[in-house]
Amino acid sequence: MSSYKTRKTPGDTTWFTQDRFGMFIHWGLYALPARHEWVKSLERMSEEKYQQYFNIFNPDLYDPHDWAAQAKAAGMKYAVLTTKHHDGFCLFDSKHTEYKSTNTPAKRDLVKEYVDAFRAAGLKVGFYYSLIDWNHPHFTIDRMHPRQDDEDAIKQNEGRDLTIYAQYMRDQVTELLTNYGKIDILWFDFSYDGSEKWPQGKDKDDWESEKLIKTARDIQPHIIIDNRTGLEQDLWTPEQFQPAEWVRHEESGEYVTWEACQTFSGSWGYHRDEQTWKSPEMLVKMLINTVSVGGNLLMNVGPTARGYLDNRAQYALAAYSEWMKYNSRSIYGCTMAEPDILPSLPQDCRYTQSEDGKRLYLYVYTWPFEYLLLPGMAGKVKYAQLLHDGSEVRIEEGKLNHFGVGLPEGEGLLVVRLPIIKPDVIVPVIELFLE
Repeated sequence: MSSYKTRKTPGDTTWFTQDRFGMFIHWGLYALPARHEWVKSLERMSEEKYQQYFNIFNPDLYDPHDWAAQAKAAGMKYAVLTTKHHDGFCLFDSKHTEYKSTNTPAKRDLVKEYVDAFRAAGLKVGFYYSLIDWNHPHFTIDRMHPRQDDEDAIKQNEGRDLTIYAQYMRDQVTELLTNYGKIDILWFDFSYDGSEKWPQGKDKDDWESEKLIKTARDIQPHIIIDNRTGLEQDLWTPEQFQPAEWVRHEESGEYVTWEACQTFSGSWGYHRDEQTWKSPEMLVKMLINTVSVGGNLLMNVGPTARGYLDNRAQYALAAYSEWMKYNSRSIYGCTMAEPDILPSLPQDCRYTQSEDGKRLYLYVYTWPFEYLLLPGMAGKVKYAQLLHDGSEVRIEEGKLNHFGVGLPEGEGLLVVRLPIIKPDVIVPVIELFLE
């Protein structure tokens, strides 16, 4: 069994650290302008202009069963959908607002369809819920708000009462966790500091986070909740950054349960003209790098305004599908290799190890000429094979069995003999069966 212990959490993360890979879905009215999910704030867009997107929102090609099929093929085990993003628009039929999908030409509860489809595909279901809400009349204007540069912005804040908004959030979370069956993840977003012009940020006191979290856990005690309400819960969520080490608790130094959230390109929502799409190799390596230091990866897609995943997103998902089809057992139920094994890691490689400790997975990022040297691993490996096709990889102990001079040797040396030609795999994986 793995020797690594993580900080105890209130929710049930057992399945989470087994599944390792999920799909994030950012979708809403911002798919229509198609130039970033923060478009309303970035462009200081008026309420009247943004309303036009609500008036014509009708994703006629929305098929969550297709989304779920693509997620499952890519090896993703769970999903998290934006039920409400910062613009305040709800994809579900909430009784507490008129600003929802059922009041658009779509006339559908899009969250219900998502839940039904992903659950039918055998995937776990999560909800993203924005703590920010630029539509709610009692959400105060701050440095994030589209109205922040209005000449009368301060006056517009008069009479706004965040406690009314906090109750609104609790009411909506109650709906989300009551009307759609078991929900596995609740992903709140986010708390923030102020600025020089707007010194008041928003944090746990503004959200009334203790009440909000209690509301959620009273309904679904098992649920995994992130830390972005300003209260520590289950999940640490580095965003658009890949930790090179297992994330630790700031005070105690304990290992924590963490999940890197990333995008295929530079935008979360659908962005028609964005061009910084990651290569298949980079995408696969991001997954490997994350699991190799004890984390999960939540990879984002931004569906179009008509409700489908465009060809760029499908291409990126297909890269995962191709690799995970043959290499997924080096990801599921795996974590960082044991401390006594890590020093043997060759250059330009990564390790993961199965939770039961019986198998070690070696990812070869730069394919070398014929040999990989694993110091200290002699006597610990009984068999080795390429994971994608199950073909044997020969191993030798103590020294390299070859003519010539300058050959490496050592009592604990394990030599892995590789085929000269790199296999036709984005990242080849060597599966080592441990003694």
